[in-house]
Amino acid sequence: MQRKTPQSDKRRGVAEALLTWYDRERRLLPWRVTPGERPDPYKVWLSEIMLQQTTVKAVLPRYDLFLRRWPNIEALARAELGEVLSAWAGLGYYARARNLHACARAVVERHGGRFPATEAQLRKLPGIGDYTAAAILSIAFGKRAIPVDGNIERVIARLFCVTTKLPAAKEEIKELAKSLMPERESRCGDFAQAMMDLGATICTPRRPACGLCPLRGKCLGHAEGAAEALPYREEKGERPVRRGAAFVAIRPDGAVFLRERPLKGLLGGMLEVPSSPWAETAADGISPLAHAPFQAEWRKVPGLVAHTFTHFHLELGVYVAEIQFGATPRPDKNSERSRWFKRNALAGAALPSIMRKVLLHAFEAQRVSLAARASPLPPRARRRSA
Repeated sequence: MQRKTPQSDKRRGVAEALLTWYDRERRLLPWRVTPGERPDPYKVWLSEIMLQQTTVKAVLPRYDLFLRRWPNIEALARAELGEVLSAWAGLGYYARARNLHACARAVVERHGGRFPATEAQLRKLPGIGDYTAAAILSIAFGKRAIPVDGNIERVIARLFCVTTKLPAAKEEIKELAKSLMPERESRCGDFAQAMMDLGATICTPRRPACGLCPLRGKCLGHAEGAAEALPYREEKGERPVRRGAAFVAIRPDGAVFLRERPLKGLLGGMLEVPSSPWAETAADGISPLAHAPFQAEWRKVPGLVAHTFTHFHLELGVYVAEIQFGATPRPDKNSERSRWFKRNALAGAALPSIMRKVLLHAFEAQRVSLAARASPLPPRARRRSA
């Protein structure tokens, strides 16, 4: 059975209606240019990498920070990976930051600091897939390409009333999006950004503002009363829960013992407090303290630190110990990547969110413990005396 599609004349009018709306309502974002201004491929690429799996609100301050530190791709290519990871901390999906750094170096080394303007060459660069290549081609170079992100998927699924569930519907949606591109190549970038804006501000996941939508009269999903329910998605299974123990070693001067994670894998190249393996089942008969970085008197902090990754939920028990100057850590495969960090250096360190949670949990427990030891009165007596 052939699925219904908008009539051909209506389809031809989608780009015109959308661009008219965009010219009036476009979001003012620092990586966008005003009409007649030439886009900077470096800024387009940087914003697109940052915006993957992240919100505009979260990206705006970090984008500004990156541009102030590395105003062009040559500057970013000269940076150390640790600096880039530190500036990225909090945006998540840290493989993007590693690829960002590698891509900057590749563009400088292979292309003289200029982004190539063909899909084949862009796809050879680290971290650039179908979506990012299409975004750079359309927005930075005005080529006939359409980057299909979550916003555009939602707009197209509703506009054509696509009932196939995601992710199976991705290719169908991509082809439908291509069929709507404007005839004028120079406006292909505006069309892509207009689709993104429409999905972000009007055609939202919940309670879409159909009454304000410039495509309402052409939208099959709206006509059939199914807009809010689309796109349909395959149900995801529950995330498994992994557990482990994290060890916060603190010197008398307040410095904290951290190690660098391997470059490959989850949180690659980021800093962490030493921990036991993160596993769904406990290792039978093995105490968590067997993974402690020092032979010391470790104190278990009440409560757990929880964090949700894309594919699993993590719960960490936190242990704290005071380590004297000159203490030798237990030898392990990470010894060469471990060092002490002064407390005032932690704010700028390449620590992922989960490790910042662990440190805050440990520091608060240490503060409470020190306060209790400083008072000669038991808790009830302290309350009465107050």
